[in-house]
Amino acid sequence: MHNKTLVAVAVGLGLVGLSACGSGSGTSAADSKTVTLVSHDSWAVSKNVLQDFEKKTGYKVHVLKDGDAGQAVNKAILTKDNPQGDVFFGVDNTLLSRALDNGLFQPYRAKALDQVGSAYQLDKDKHRVTPVDYGDICVNYDKAYFSKHKLAPPQSFADLAEPQYKNLLVTENAATSSPGLGFLLGSAAQFGDQGWPDYWKKLKANGVKVVDGWEQAYYQEFSGSSEGRKAGGDRPLVVSYASSPPAEVIYAKKRPGTAPTGVASGTCFRQIEFAGLLSNAKNPKGAKAFIDFLVSKEFQEDMPLNMYVYPVLEGAKVPAEFTEYGPAARHPETMAPEKIAANRDQWVRSWTSLVLK
Repeated sequence: MHNKTLVAVAVGLGLVGLSACGSGSGTSAADSKTVTLVSHDSWAVSKNVLQDFEKKTGYKVHVLKDGDAGQAVNKAILTKDNPQGDVFFGVDNTLLSRALDNGLFQPYRAKALDQVGSAYQLDKDKHRVTPVDYGDICVNYDKAYFSKHKLAPPQSFADLAEPQYKNLLVTENAATSSPGLGFLLGSAAQFGDQGWPDYWKKLKANGVKVVDGWEQAYYQEFSGSSEGRKAGGDRPLVVSYASSPPAEVIYAKKRPGTAPTGVASGTCFRQIEFAGLLSNAKNPKGAKAFIDFLVSKEFQEDMPLNMYVYPVLEGAKVPAEFTEYGPAARHPETMAPEKIAANRDQWVRSWTSLVLK
C-alpha cells in the first residue's frame, strides 16, 4: 500500500523471505531461470510459499522494491524500453490508466482468471494486467475515545463534517499519499464532480488535519493505534484501511478480546492491485508463471496476513482475524480508472489549493 496497513510491522517481524531484495540489474538474457519482480516497498510473501513456487517451477525469484506505488509505477514507465524486471506487481486502479496508456505491459491471460470476480477485472478485454488483491481505504475510529465521551462514531462522509466531530479527523495529503488520494476520490465519488470541493471546505472548517503520509497519520496522530497512543496522538479519527483493526489485534503484545479500533463503513473507497507482464521483459515465460502464482490459491490465502489486503480468487480463505475484526466494506465507493486518469491531477491541484493554502 504504498503505505499499506502495518506491512512495515510484518516485514520487521521477518515474515518476508525472498531469494533476493533491493536494487539489482534484473534478469539477464542468459539467466532464463530467474524471474525479476518489480514492486513497491510493501510487497511481502511467506518464505515457504515463495520457496514452493521456486521448487515447483525451477525459477528463482529476484525482487526489486522500488519505493511507494506511485514511485514504482513512474519508474517502470520511464524504463519500459529496457525494464528492470519481468513482472510488475502493485499498480492500483488509481494509477492503472497511466500505466496502460504508456504501454507498460504486454497481454497475458492468467490461468486462474476464470476464478476471479469480474468486478476486479478492469482490463478484461485486453488482459494487460491481472487483478491480485483489493483493499478498502476507510476512516478508522478510536473506540475508547468515543466510549469515554459518550459520542457515536461517524459512519459516513457527511458525518465527518458535523460539528460534534470538529478537530477529530486526521488524513493524509492527497498529493503525496495513496490513502490520502483514495479518500479524496471516495469523496468525489460520493458528492460528485461539482460537490466534492464544497465538502472539503466543510471538512477544513471542521478542523481536519492533513499530514504527509499514512505512517505519520496512523502512528503519530491517531489516538487509537498502539503507536499513536505512545506518541501522544490526540485525533480519534484517521484515514486508514478496513484491515487496520485486525492488525491492531494481531500485533498487540497481549491480544485483546475485541479490536480497539473500528471502521466508519460509509467512508470507504476500494483499491484493486494488479500485476502485469512488462513490455520487453527478458524472461516472459518466467513472468507468466509468476503471474499465475500470484492468483494461485496458495498465494492468495497467504497474502492477507502479509500485505493486509483481501484475495480476489473465488473460494480463497481469509484469516479468521479478518472475518471478525476487519471485513471488507460492503458498499465501498469506486471510480472507473478512465475517470480517475482524466481528473486525478486536476482534482489534486484543486484539493491542494482548497485545503492546504
